[in-house]
Amino acid sequence: MEQAPSRRARESARAESPGARVRADAPGHARGEHTHGEPPIPRPRVVDAPRTAVRRVSVRGQILDALRAALVEGDLTPGEVYSAPALGERFGVSATPVREAMQQLALEGAVEAVPNRGFRVALRGARELAELAEIRSLIEIPVLLRLARTVPGDRWAELRPLAEATGRAASSGCWSAYAESDRAFHRAVLALAGNEQLVRLAEDLHRRSQWPPAGGTPPGGADLAADAAEHTALLDALTAKDLPLVRTLAQAHFTGSP
Repeated sequence: MEQAPSRRARESARAESPGARVRADAPGHARGEHTHGEPPIPRPRVVDAPRTAVRRVSVRGQILDALRAALVEGDLTPGEVYSAPALGERFGVSATPVREAMQQLALEGAVEAVPNRGFRVALRGARELAELAEIRSLIEIPVLLRLARTVPGDRWAELRPLAEATGRAASSGCWSAYAESDRAFHRAVLALAGNEQLVRLAEDLHRRSQWPPAGGTPPGGADLAADAAEHTALLDALTAKDLPLVRTLAQAHFTGSP
C-alpha cells in the first residue's frame, strides 16, 4: 500500500508551486498569500477637493475698499441715501456685493440702512470727531509710553519705511491713499504691544476719525504733509525713549492740539 505523503511534504510541494510563489517584498500582500491570476490592487483614487468660490468675496472686498475710499474722499455725501443697484451700476457690478459691503459699513457706523431705499451716509459733526480723537488718546498714548520704555531702537527702525510711505502718500495729495498708509503705520506701532484686540479696536476708531464731517472737505496736501511728518518725529522720540516728548507728540497728533 502506497503511503500518503507527510504533512511536511505537502507543505513543501505547495511552496514550490509557481502559482503560490510570492515575492517577500511584494507590497500589499502577506507572505504565502496566493496571487496567481489576481488583478493588481488599484491605487486609491485621489479626488480633488471642491474649489471654493472666492470671486464673489473678492468682488465684495473690492467694492468695500472702493466705498471706503469714496467716503474718505467725500464722494459719498453725508446725509444722502444711495441704493445698492445705483452704486452697483456706478462700479460695474451687481447690487449684491454692494449691499453686502454697505452692510459692513453700517456695522462700522459709516452708513445706516434705510428700508426700501438703500443706505444713508452718516452725518458726522466736529464734536463726534473730537470725541473719537479723545478716545484714541486715552487708549493709545499709555500704550505708546509703555512701548517707549520697553521696545529696543532697532525695532523702531523697522517701522521707518512705513513712516516714509505716509510722506509719499501725502505728496500724492490723495486723501484715501494717505488714510490707508496712516492706518498701516499706527497699526504696526500698536502691534508691538502684542494685543490683537487693542489693534482692532484702535484701527476701528482710527478709520472712523478719517471720515470727513458733514460739509467738510478732506485735508489738503500741506495738512497731509504736516501729519506725515509727525509720524517721523514720533518714531524719533520713541527711539530715544523720550517719554514726555512721546506724550506731547501723540497728543497733538490725535487731537490737533498740544
